[in-house]
Amino acid sequence: MSTFFADDSTETWFADPFGGSPGTPPPPTGFDSGSSALRVAVAVVERDPEDRAYLVSLLGGGVSPFATLDELAVRLDGSPVIAVLGPSCTADGSLASADRLLQHHGEVGAILVANELSTALLQQALRAGVKDVLTAPISSEQLFEAVERVANTLKAAPATPTSSTPISLDDGGGELGTVVTVFSTKGGSGKSVIAVNLAVVLAMRSDRPVCLVDADLQFGDIAVMLKLAPQHTIVDAVASLDRLDATLLQSLMTLHQPSGLHVLAAPLEPAFADQIGAAEMVKIVETLRKTHAYVIVDTPAYFNDVVLGLIEVSDQVLLVAGLDVPNIKNVKIGLQTLRLLNTPKEKLRLVLNRANSKAKLDVGEVERTLQITADALIPSDVVVPQSVNKGIPVVLSAPKSSVSRSLVELASIILPQAEPQRRRK
Repeated sequence: MSTFFADDSTETWFADPFGGSPGTPPPPTGFDSGSSALRVAVAVVERDPEDRAYLVSLLGGGVSPFATLDELAVRLDGSPVIAVLGPSCTADGSLASADRLLQHHGEVGAILVANELSTALLQQALRAGVKDVLTAPISSEQLFEAVERVANTLKAAPATPTSSTPISLDDGGGELGTVVTVFSTKGGSGKSVIAVNLAVVLAMRSDRPVCLVDADLQFGDIAVMLKLAPQHTIVDAVASLDRLDATLLQSLMTLHQPSGLHVLAAPLEPAFADQIGAAEMVKIVETLRKTHAYVIVDTPAYFNDVVLGLIEVSDQVLLVAGLDVPNIKNVKIGLQTLRLLNTPKEKLRLVLNRANSKAKLDVGEVERTLQITADALIPSDVVVPQSVNKGIPVVLSAPKSSVSRSLVELASIILPQAEPQRRRK
């Protein structure tokens, strides 16, 4: 199999781990076997010899070709592997075989290359656990980019459990956690920043686990904002929906070590979003609330069935708005929509972001226009974009800043009572 190094340089080289390939180039200059680079074997699985040779040629020397998934399965030894599945793997029964293999081999990340991509095929691939789907013909660059994306998800695979304080799977005597959905009717309002920092504060103050769900299924940025490389995403949860339980969901989440927050990341590819509906997302959230004190849900900045379903099952909805005329106009329309849908007013909380901005809209006038009182005012501060670029929540990177204090106050509104920061084990 070819070996792909998933690191910050995105440099690649190929070498067969089953004894080497003639003419295989040496590792890149400066490679250190003790570095953080991840060695990932790459295999091509395709029954048709011409298609198999074509895919191998796109990846270069050292690729291990297999005619069937069964041939690949007998060579697996627990090391990370990226399996490029050719068009023949879309034939009847082949994706079911891929599903079985991927269930039993979490170290394998699959990429499907199909001659034609339909909604039905994409859904089958999603449920089989395929990480990415490409439509032939493809270029070498496209395939390398897909390999890089999947390799980076395998990079996060821990040799040992990532959390030193495992989640208790006891349902707490039937007590359900609080679901808080963070929503905005306009992009760029700072919604995701508020969701991330709120979740981090709650995770550090609650005596029970807290999780953050990135329900912006097309363009979710939560993993980037927390500097995480998730091994699994919501796609994996949906693919396992028929057997979804607290134990399985725990295995699909990524731990944010500094805060103890558990994160269920958005799909790697926007195409998967169309295959995830409201019923699936609601089931995921309802399962998470059985074992988490707080389930914070970040959403896209528009209404769709998924967002409406999540709002319906939420205990609280934070409606985030910037203090400018377009934001306030959209929030007013959003509130009218929620009222038409009979969303209880008592579970809506207005959060005005960048409240000290130069726009200088009067907060009182905004409240009168929206017919709702602002529950939190978050000031504008240069430390916020700095923290986002570093991948460190502002409540951790600049805890004494005015914006961090405001975010802590927002968390105290959601907490039944402000608890002292718990001791990290």
